[in-house]
Amino acid sequence: MVRKFFCIVGALFAFVSLSGAQEAGERFVFTPQSTAQAQFAGFYVALEQGFYADEGLDVEIAHPYATTSAVDNIREGVCQATILPLSLAMRTIDGGLPLVNILQTSMNSATVIISRWGADPLTLRGAKVAAFRAGFGQLARSFAEMENLDYEWIPAASVKNIFIAGAVDATLARSYDEYYQLLQTRIIQPDTGIYRFEDHEYNVQQEGVYVTRAYYETHRAQAEAFARASRRGWEWADMHPEETLELVMRYVREFRIATNRTLQELMLKEVLRLQHDHESGEKEFRLRPDMVDKANEMMEKAGMISRRITVEDLLP
Repeated sequence: MVRKFFCIVGALFAFVSLSGAQEAGERFVFTPQSTAQAQFAGFYVALEQGFYADEGLDVEIAHPYATTSAVDNIREGVCQATILPLSLAMRTIDGGLPLVNILQTSMNSATVIISRWGADPLTLRGAKVAAFRAGFGQLARSFAEMENLDYEWIPAASVKNIFIAGAVDATLARSYDEYYQLLQTRIIQPDTGIYRFEDHEYNVQQEGVYVTRAYYETHRAQAEAFARASRRGWEWADMHPEETLELVMRYVREFRIATNRTLQELMLKEVLRLQHDHESGEKEFRLRPDMVDKANEMMEKAGMISRRITVEDLLP
């Protein structure tokens, strides 16, 4: 009981201190989805190149711990902003936490389904398919229902490991992450047995930067400043990929992440590619209303949300 009391007091003290820093405009905590990697390169660039400082922000990039998630951190006020897939942001709003998208960093879906034998995933009816336990690729369940695939979803902390072990027929993956990891094992071949959501009617935008609506309404200037500087960081990364990769590898070494330079280079190229809109070919950094509509259609059919989440729910 005493230990619990001091934990609560410590948490309250941290919250009060953080709130005071926010009011002074001195500190802005950003929580990425996971550990350090090229997926977050633009934010590292914005910090190291002084783009956040140029906006008057003292930004801290605080990666989540294994026992916490980005949603947990923003819900509990541990951070001011985080990066979430559109579908997860919509589910979070439906769950009672209003969020505001201040910057869309991906214009396309990174979700792919990879079959074990190079077969077309659309032909694997009734197959065992590994699914992210952490909530990524949520729209895949709806996709499978709409295609009458009758997949048996096998939740896993590491879809890569369960796929390599031969426990499933196929796996969900992200085109910038697990896909390349599996390519490095040579278990799969490039674009053989791969179903890419972005190439079909199920293309729904991936990551965007979110703050709570309560924070946005009281700290609009800080939120918009963070968005401007972050976009500037991604644009710089696109123009300077080699320098950006060096920066990513510095972060990877600092946090002792088990990876390699080739994987991070491939991830960076793919993340930057996904930022280009399919139709315009441009980096638009915006939510597309038609993709929000598509996400609603898929999530409603799968019973993932209790009400329609509109563009107005997502934007300032």
